[in-house]
Amino acid sequence: MAQSVAAGFTMFCVSAIGLMGAMGAMGVVGYAAQAKPAAANAAARALKNPVPANAVSVEAGKAVYAKYCRSCHGPEGKGDGPGTPKDVKPANLTDAKWDHGSTDGEIFTTIKMGVGPKFDMDSWDGRIKDPDIWNVVNYVKTLAPKK
Repeated sequence: MAQSVAAGFTMFCVSAIGLMGAMGAMGVVGYAAQAKPAAANAAARALKNPVPANAVSVEAGKAVYAKYCRSCHGPEGKGDGPGTPKDVKPANLTDAKWDHGSTDGEIFTTIKMGVGPKFDMDSWDGRIKDPDIWNVVNYVKTLAPKK
């Protein structure tokens, strides 16, 4: 009996240490995802859109936007969607101020990775395929003011 209690305690300690280690690792990864170092911004800026910004892509992006983005960003991209959580202000995609960058690569990265630290803008990585994200990029750029 004493041996099984000791074995159980040992397993508990090993599990607890493993859990703490995993949580620590997630904290480091979470912190890295939240921080936007200059190198990450430069890498995002350097991404080239492999999908031509033609009518087919823009229409496909509009459909993906309607399915995944409209509830928060609104039907016209003004950040006034009815599904926005309380105390969250989605970006207005029709104004001249793009807080997370306006290049195709920066927009793609914002959609794919989300916006930390609170991730009010959720990551769509794994839920929207990359070509569809690029189509959304082509679509939302049509909402932005013309330069």
